[in-house]
Amino acid sequence: MIRGFHHVAVTTPDLERFIDHYERWFGFERVAEGGWEPDNERVGRMVQLPGSSARYAMIRLGSFYMEVFQYHQPEGVRIERRMCDPGLIHICLYVDHAQAEYERLSALGMEFHCPPGGAGTMLATYGRDCDGNVVELLQVIAEDHPFPLLDARAEPA
Repeated sequence: MIRGFHHVAVTTPDLERFIDHYERWFGFERVAEGGWEPDNERVGRMVQLPGSSARYAMIRLGSFYMEVFQYHQPEGVRIERRMCDPGLIHICLYVDHAQAEYERLSALGMEFHCPPGGAGTMLATYGRDCDGNVVELLQVIAEDHPFPLLDARAEPA
């Protein structure tokens, strides 16, 4: 039985810079780290990169985990993706006050596509992290919103 969602993963050219930004900007904490060397055949098969080596860390914000990889071999190539291109396109962080977080993060250097706005039930905006990944800030206003923040410890209905 599938129990729920655990984490997303992202690659970065600079693991420490990325984690520093996510700790300072969003309040994530590092909870684990590790890596592998080129002679690790099992991981090479799993990631479909034989002979690869990388460092990784797991960071957490509440019940949301993000696994962050920095590959040493092979070296990655940055590909610019538009919001309409297939694949995972953003992460969403649930906030208490979208405008206040927009102002705080803007002052720290985060670039946003636009100020927060919405249709009355929520406020949202998209910005870019230190690697250009899209991060959404979402504030749910209406108590009867169709997808409120759920308590991750609660048992499924």
